[in-house]
Amino acid sequence: MKLLRFVWPVLLAGLSTWAGASTTGNASPAAAQPTAYEPVRGQAGKDVIWIPTPEGLIDKMLETAKVTEQDRLFDLGAGDGIIAITAARKYGTRAVGIEYNPDMAQFARRKVVEAGVSDKVRIITGDIFKEDFSSATVVTLYLMPHLNLKLRPTLLQMKPGTRVVSHAFTMGDWEPDESFSYQHSQGYFWVVPAQVEGSWVMRGLEGGPIRLNMNQLFQNIGGTLTSGGQTRSMMGAKLRGDELKFQFTTQDQKVHSFTGRVEGERITGTVVSSYMHTPVEITRR
Repeated sequence: MKLLRFVWPVLLAGLSTWAGASTTGNASPAAAQPTAYEPVRGQAGKDVIWIPTPEGLIDKMLETAKVTEQDRLFDLGAGDGIIAITAARKYGTRAVGIEYNPDMAQFARRKVVEAGVSDKVRIITGDIFKEDFSSATVVTLYLMPHLNLKLRPTLLQMKPGTRVVSHAFTMGDWEPDESFSYQHSQGYFWVVPAQVEGSWVMRGLEGGPIRLNMNQLFQNIGGTLTSGGQTRSMMGAKLRGDELKFQFTTQDQKVHSFTGRVEGERITGTVVSSYMHTPVEITRR
């Protein structure tokens, strides 16, 4: 009886231990599942910390850029993908986000699926200074001033008329075409200008060709026109994307207004004067 009194509690303890181990073994795979990644405001990234753009400012950015379903938007440093997702959800825009952090990029992909815009939004894990975004018609970014300046030469080589929108930071001496705000947040908007600096010749007006000499600092332009041995200043010159406008006078003191589009080494448009509309062509000399 003493032996049984001793052995029986030991057997019970063994069975209890075995049952506990079995239960723990069944639960361990679930317990070992990794926690889903969640970004933390202010976390360090490759070049900047992550601070999400407020939804109200995102709306202002997309409204100012006048995005539509015809656009292709690239968000540089996409973070959680909210700008690309909003553009697709509200405007039907095709959008690509470029995000360096693979965990953040995967998090953004989950958000894309949750928003139901997988057919319009793609998130790339990549470096904004190495990925090709030349097909963009709209570029959005929330970086730092020195990174904006580093990107500026690439942006200025893009197709004239491409729209660029930045949260918080400017592009140095490339002045924004527009600025806007939401609560305490600031945004800036640019239209990539065509390259018009240099010597040109206008043909199509009576009195022979007119020589133009244009100077340019980003979208700010000016210059002179020469005909009949006389040189006059361009007046009210404006360049927005590939659209060029200016006024000038001729020897008869008439004021003429030109409106046209820049197509590489050629500018086509119309000169309006005294209710007459004359098609003209301007080519590089």
